Amino acid sequence: MEALMNWLETQLADNSIFTLQTLSYYGDGLVTTVQLVALSLIIGLVMAIPLAIGRGSKRAWIRLPIFFYCYVFRGTPLLVQLYLIYYGVVFVEGIQETWLWVILEKPFVPALIAFTLNTGAYTTEIFRGAIKATPRGEIEAARAYGMSRGLMLRRIVLPSAFRRALPAYGNEVIFMLHASAIASVVTIMDLTGAARFVYARFYAPFDAFLFVAAIYLCLTFSIIYFFRHLEKRLLAHLKPASG
Repeated sequence: MEALMNWLETQLADNSIFTLQTLSYYGDGLVTTVQLVALSLIIGLVMAIPLAIGRGSKRAWIRLPIFFYCYVFRGTPLLVQLYLIYYGVVFVEGIQETWLWVILEKPFVPALIAFTLNTGAYTTEIFRGAIKATPRGEIEAARAYGMSRGLMLRRIVLPSAFRRALPAYGNEVIFMLHASAIASVVTIMDLTGAARFVYARFYAPFDAFLFVAAIYLCLTFSIIYFFRHLEKRLLAHLKPASG
């Protein structure tokens, strides 16, 4: 590791902008971005599955609150949601005297809440559509085997819906990665925040932002490759048999 650092330092000796210290800012920003996006996607996915099931319920008291949540968070900009949660939490009466303030005063947590609620709403609609598109023959076959509703959801409907939802969910993951760039407006030192810091320090906007754009591009292509590989594995049975 020490040899690698010495080699990097030698290569960057003549570069006044991209030094080891500057690259460390981008490295820390990359870690923060990956943590923020990954946590929001995982929590949002866990939320979305039961919400997608409830969204298709015949009971209005279950269906309508979920519809309202999805409508609000899909119908308003993520930046506005982030501002409302980040700045609005201060105005909750008495919260600064509770243990919650120790957590919420850090900008990472309000950003995580905003991103999770946003991706949860979109993912709910993705899975609702996938569940609704379950072939009726699969449902009837499950009933013919005497499966209960819960067992049918677990063994037939959800696995089938997950495969159908995979392409759309891959797009949602990429959208969340790109949307995470706004986290820097609430003082989070993510990738974009690191680029803004480098720009402010060296007055080199093209260098700072083109470099971070290249990092986002590499992350995006990695996500695309991962989901295409996953689709090939999970949807292999849909390929026509070769003659």
